[in-house]
Amino acid sequence: MRAFDEIYQIAVTRKGSVDAVEAKLSKPLSAEALAAVSDDRWLAMMAKCIFQAGFSWKVIENKWDGFEAAFDGFDIGRCAFMDDEKFDALISDTRIVRNGTKIAAVRDNAAFLLELRAEGGIDNTLGNWPSSDFIGLLDMLKKRGSRLGGNTGSLAMRFVGRDGFMLSGDVTARLIAEGVIDKPATSKTAMKAVQSAFNIWMNQSGRSLTEISKVLALSI
Repeated sequence: MRAFDEIYQIAVTRKGSVDAVEAKLSKPLSAEALAAVSDDRWLAMMAKCIFQAGFSWKVIENKWDGFEAAFDGFDIGRCAFMDDEKFDALISDTRIVRNGTKIAAVRDNAAFLLELRAEGGIDNTLGNWPSSDFIGLLDMLKKRGSRLGGNTGSLAMRFVGRDGFMLSGDVTARLIAEGVIDKPATSKTAMKAVQSAFNIWMNQSGRSLTEISKVLALSI
């Protein structure tokens, strides 16, 4: 496995300059900024990523104001205690994509977030989960949340602004090229290997998972 600086140089060579690479990088929010993210925004981003999965992102984006209105601004109390009348109304609401399974996932994830709130706070759990165990956070989201497995949980965390990696096709290709994994990471063993590699690169570079993940993608 190459050191991070070597992979960074590959990305620089591909993109033409350090400035070109740095322009593509984004940093996660600070702990203070994450703590200021309201509970409804965590639910909104989970919902957005769930509805985007397997669907046109542009359509979801264009309809998003309608989603916000239909789901009461993603107030987690209202969504968690959605009754049958509200659910049936959403099923026929043309402001949103009318997918019953995904609508139910919003309700279930609102209930999940209420649990986290009672356990010490949503931002405290999701925002302060250590980056060195990001796979632990993803596993928790998959087990306790609804439809937050695969890349959906990673996307939701990334778009909210918390630190994390994305196992996109390019990132996976770089991990395979470095001998970290030999195929897309789906098993716990493979995910542990991925986390271990990212932890080494974090220690070598002082950069976040978010930045490292992007550098890996730019190197392919």
